[in-house]
Amino acid sequence: MDDRLTRRTLLAGAATLAATAMPADQLSDPLAWTLNQAAAALAKRTISSEELTKLCLARIAKLDGQLNAFITLDADSALAQARESDRRRPAGAGLLYGIPIALKDNIDTAGVRTTAAARVFKDRVPAEDAEVTRRLKAAGAVFLGKLNLDEMAFAGTGTTGCFGPAHNPWNLDRITGGSSAGSAAAVSAGLCFGSVGSDDGGSVRIPGAHCGVVGFKTSYGRVSTRGVVPSAYSMDTIGPIARTVEDAAVLLQVLAGHDPLDAITLREPVPNYTQFLGTPIAQLRVGLPRQYFFEQLHPDVSAAVEEAIRLLRGKVREVREVTLPDRKSTRLNPSHLGISYA
Repeated sequence: MDDRLTRRTLLAGAATLAATAMPADQLSDPLAWTLNQAAAALAKRTISSEELTKLCLARIAKLDGQLNAFITLDADSALAQARESDRRRPAGAGLLYGIPIALKDNIDTAGVRTTAAARVFKDRVPAEDAEVTRRLKAAGAVFLGKLNLDEMAFAGTGTTGCFGPAHNPWNLDRITGGSSAGSAAAVSAGLCFGSVGSDDGGSVRIPGAHCGVVGFKTSYGRVSTRGVVPSAYSMDTIGPIARTVEDAAVLLQVLAGHDPLDAITLREPVPNYTQFLGTPIAQLRVGLPRQYFFEQLHPDVSAAVEEAIRLLRGKVREVREVTLPDRKSTRLNPSHLGISYA
């Protein structure tokens, strides 16, 4: 295939996804819909889960040879799940019911290879689902397969896994960021409607930013990590990767909550995340830590961030520059983290 043509195709797909603020009925390509728009179409039965899944699989076949977002594609199983979803769709089904998604390949899936992109695990097939997989299955999501990552989720580039690097849909010569590299690339390129990744030091947020999608790091203990190949048990978090903040909220609503078999999870009520998206922000105060975070910024990034700050100033109570403790000279103290052992 002509590499220039491939690049045009990938960029066109990414540009289409950038237009997803449009109502679903104004978009001719269902793969450009947000997760919420796809859910609305499924609820109205203007499209079926099987049709959405076939469209995703066709796009994967067309683009993933260049993107390398998937480690394992489970096409037959995905189609079977989608057909069963259409056949058994209950009244009042949740927003994830029948939606094709894919998971970072360090999240266990019973009977489906889970490798963490490590050669030592290249043939590993778990016997049980991770807790987050179980929750997504219970919500009716359709699983397309497992997505590429940095080996053992230990890097931030998307280039270190034993199955080769993932490539950025906006420019194949650019990295995706990592470690949830394939997750961000797949969502950005329209290969699936959402994904779930893991994050210790940026592994959901970095690829989300690099690929132009939403990567949300959850608070430690909000989502179970049981059944996820660990990076650092005291730091691991699980978070959604999606095309919009609203889509991320829908995914998090299903993922969040106490797991009695995972000691890190909190026994705290799960808020209605979608409802809270409409909470007024006029009384919020925003702290702006320029030291360290604003050093050596690319001019384009700096301009975009400054424009976001300008917009915030007119919508919140205060935007104020703050100085954080020097990370090199400050001793780690539990009180700094808001932790009490009482």
